[in-house]
Amino acid sequence: MRIHHEGYTTIFITFLFVAVVLLSFNHIFPEQTWFHLVLYLAGLGFFLFIVRFFRYPRRPSKQLGNNTILCPADGKVVVIEKAYEYEYFKEERLQVSIFMSSRNVHINWFPVSGMIRYYFYHPGLHMVAFNPKSSFENERSTTVIQTQDGKEIMIRQIAGAVARRIVTYPKVGEPVIQGDELGFIKFGSRVDLLLPLDTKLDITLNQKVTGKDTLIGHIS
Repeated sequence: MRIHHEGYTTIFITFLFVAVVLLSFNHIFPEQTWFHLVLYLAGLGFFLFIVRFFRYPRRPSKQLGNNTILCPADGKVVVIEKAYEYEYFKEERLQVSIFMSSRNVHINWFPVSGMIRYYFYHPGLHMVAFNPKSSFENERSTTVIQTQDGKEIMIRQIAGAVARRIVTYPKVGEPVIQGDELGFIKFGSRVDLLLPLDTKLDITLNQKVTGKDTLIGHIS
């Protein structure tokens, strides 16, 4: 299993934290008891949880074509609805939201190939990511990609109640390829897609989806 480079520092700090807690406890209470075993197991479990969170799955790249939308994240589809987009399009779009729990891979991938036309980072709150208000009030990062056919789609990375850092790699004006890495969100979070209203979806509400693998739909 590979580890994503965004996790190196967090994993190292977690290791030091667990080690300091266990060594301090052993120094204060040197006689080994059943509670020591429980503490060791809890420390190991917490450390392995952090390591697992930053796992980097080996998935082959899929380039399905100019009119296809590839899933940008692992998780569960929690919203499929029409929504007015105020930031960039200023019109009604088809919103697809994917909630990522702490058990999911938190890498984000480009749903389409094209050119980055817009990017903006918004500081904000840290409500639970499945709350509908999180799309507008939470810390978030907005990226708009224009396809070769001139279609524009928005992908919004949203921090959740635990997430405290959103990473977005591309810059405005850069070309991107479907299935390449868009960025990373640390811990529980959500990704919104704002699509043209005539997009034909291949997913359903509450469906579990896999980033870089599940087909979201087709742009007409």
